[in-house]
Amino acid sequence: MNAPTGPFLSIYTHGFARVCVGAPAVRVADPAFNVARAIEMAQAAHQKSAALLALPELGLSAYAIDDLLHQARLLDAVEEAAGQLIAATADLMPVVVAGAPLRWRGRLYNCALVIHRGRLLGVVPKTYLPNYREFYERRHFASGGFVAGEEIEVAGRTAPFGTDLLFRARDLPDFTLGVEICEDVWVPVPPSTRAAMAGATIVANLSASNAIVGKADFRDLLCKAHSARCLMAYLYSAAGPGESTTDLAWDGQATIYENGEKLVEAPRFAEEPQPSPPTSISSA
Repeated sequence: MNAPTGPFLSIYTHGFARVCVGAPAVRVADPAFNVARAIEMAQAAHQKSAALLALPELGLSAYAIDDLLHQARLLDAVEEAAGQLIAATADLMPVVVAGAPLRWRGRLYNCALVIHRGRLLGVVPKTYLPNYREFYERRHFASGGFVAGEEIEVAGRTAPFGTDLLFRARDLPDFTLGVEICEDVWVPVPPSTRAAMAGATIVANLSASNAIVGKADFRDLLCKAHSARCLMAYLYSAAGPGESTTDLAWDGQATIYENGEKLVEAPRFAEEPQPSPPTSISSA
């Protein structure tokens, strides 16, 4: 009997998807450098035949840039970088979920861009803005909690905008992606709970989340329990090397869970950032 060849040997034929998370190196308020590193990581995920790559919160600008978030020159550069990232994915396999500060109707939002094959599929704004201890996001951002059924223009491309978005693969019927951002999973009822009830089988959380004693263990517990409660795969990516250490430290925690089990974790405090080892999850 001949060994099976072709699509039968692909995990995608059997209802699985290969996914990655990662924390590329960034430079504070340098979108040109940051998008180049994001593209490199997307290319690495493509080489590993990944269907999805989740990157950190505000990765195109860096997170810890304080009031530079109000500078028009920076925000213009972020949009230009977003356009470069979208164009660079034209021949790449993974859906890339990247973080960026974006303007909409005179306000600034902490957003996740969902990108695939040279298209901006949609933009999801952060709902819950932390404003305690070391966080003061309400100083810079508006909550996207009440944004639904809208559109946004990014780098000359118009895409759906809101917290009501799910992304379903046409060629992998049970692959339905939801997106939330950092603090969204720390609240009693995360937006991804509603996403799971609406059919999401995978949720990507773009996070910054600085490192303090015991926090990595708490993030593990939080994501483990949430993936189990919602019966889904949960991808978590925290900011890493290059973020400002004036007040905070960053560990680049990048982890994948499914139904309460940790499947893989990239090394924390890595000197050479790279995507997590590609992990196969059931998309059913």
